[in-house]
Amino acid sequence: MNIVKATRRFEQWLGRHTTLVEADLRLKHQRMAELPFAFFRATFYRWMQVWPEVCPEIAKAPRVLAVGDLHVENFGTWRDIDGRLVWGINDFDEAATLPYTVDLIRLAASALLAFDEGHLALKAKEACAAILEGYEHSLKERGRPFVLEEENTWLRRIATNQLRDPVHFWKRMDELPAVRGKISARAREALQRLLPDRKIDWRVVNRVAGLGSLGHVRLVAVAQSHGAMIAREAKALAPSAAYWAADKPAPAKIMYQTILNRAVRDPDPFVHLFGRWLVRRLSPACSRIELNQLPKNRDEHRLLFAMGWETANVHLGSPAAVKAVKRHLKRLPANWLAAAAKGMTKAVTQDWRVWKEQGAV
Repeated sequence: MNIVKATRRFEQWLGRHTTLVEADLRLKHQRMAELPFAFFRATFYRWMQVWPEVCPEIAKAPRVLAVGDLHVENFGTWRDIDGRLVWGINDFDEAATLPYTVDLIRLAASALLAFDEGHLALKAKEACAAILEGYEHSLKERGRPFVLEEENTWLRRIATNQLRDPVHFWKRMDELPAVRGKISARAREALQRLLPDRKIDWRVVNRVAGLGSLGHVRLVAVAQSHGAMIAREAKALAPSAAYWAADKPAPAKIMYQTILNRAVRDPDPFVHLFGRWLVRRLSPACSRIELNQLPKNRDEHRLLFAMGWETANVHLGSPAAVKAVKRHLKRLPANWLAAAAKGMTKAVTQDWRVWKEQGAV
């Protein structure tokens, strides 16, 4: 099955689990043809089809509750209950019980693709070593969240750059188009629960964001509160694409809230799952960080080390598997992550070329 047929079959499956926005799907198809990194971010379903063939032995690793769709642009910041800025993984849409290696290989492959497109300067061997070093140190230390207060000042400087300026952020939010048509009662209730006052006047706008979830319904409630703007987003979730790739029945339960609750994490009090609607606060301090938003003067080894550490923070949420993960890591050859990431990068690039020629619409 090539990428074009796989995409068609996956979207048919996805459409049975959630309402799809056809205009956003067409945009997704176009963006998939632009560059390999964009294609990579948009096609987790294909990754889960291909990676057991490219990495057959490593795919037999101990299983944990994993992120699944992990990559170098799936990190961001939020405010905790004490108002402190926290950095970590930003999206768990594809969470499922998977071999722990899938998160590490996908993170490393994304770093290699980002290097090829000029977003990162670290080469494959250095990037993979930094990710793996951070992961192993976090397992050894039993994890620790990245709270950007008296510690982690280097990461705070990266996370609070000028492109996340409030004036710029709220101008873009204010320009979003109003939703046309009826909003489901469940979505409206989910949004209203996160607003500071049920009597507040708010409007609902459409937001087009992300790549992996592009095509899912996204609704944003925008309002004025105490003299300034606030926003709450509701995104429709579906079961992880890992179930489609494995040809297994999708479970009724979405694992987003479960993986958040189990991870070593300083939680965002404004992230909640209501049925199949994920609701979260949007603000300049509560959003994903794209690579082109990072300052040029940055320690990339340290950043990838932190990404590896944060990956282990999540995997530590499966405590019964941790000893098996450590034993498995010790048995792997020194260059296993770089070799697997290079193999998957090659597979992704081959699929991208086919999609660019045959699949973009």
